[in-house]
Amino acid sequence: MTATSAEYILQKLNAAYPHTADDMNFLQFRNNFELLIMTILSAQTTDVTVNGLRDELFSAYPNAEALAAADQTEVERIIHPAGFFRSKAKNIIGASKKLCTEFGGEIPQTIEELITLPGVGRKTANIVTNHGFHKAYGIAVDTHVKRLSQRLGFTKSTDPDTIEKDLTALLDRKWWEHVNYLLISHGRAVCTAKKPACERCIIREHCPEAK
Repeated sequence: MTATSAEYILQKLNAAYPHTADDMNFLQFRNNFELLIMTILSAQTTDVTVNGLRDELFSAYPNAEALAAADQTEVERIIHPAGFFRSKAKNIIGASKKLCTEFGGEIPQTIEELITLPGVGRKTANIVTNHGFHKAYGIAVDTHVKRLSQRLGFTKSTDPDTIEKDLTALLDRKWWEHVNYLLISHGRAVCTAKKPACERCIIREHCPEAK
């Protein structure tokens, strides 16, 4: 895959999937604290499910100080629909405590600082820096990004960290903030995991695996 072909693919996807702030298929956050916590909760579940928890969770715990002092059992009750609720409750409370003790209750703006928080890996850190601070330090690689990057020939790797490196080497930096959204949107709508709808794919002529 050449940089020119990758640019063409992303331009086509960008035209097909204009991002709207009220798209309920993506996290609906109102500030960076909500973005961080909701992204931690979104592991192994859908953004729609997490959006459904937002109002009750942040009405009770609107900031890091409040969530740091929360009763874990009550947090588990609220986030139960997200799955893995015990470990997720422990992580978001732990992350909030660390925000208070080490970052003055504010969300850090670098990957290196973010990944020191419980429950935060590179994917979550990239989502927060890209979509919260609009700072393109890297690219968040989830299951959709991994699958489409492999199918399109953006990478040959199965390792998320290596895929991220391959993508940042291939793609112009202007796309780093948006490529996650574009590949997820296309992965949900057309290039699904089990039965990709290649016959109606707008980029099939550039896809090595098109059927």
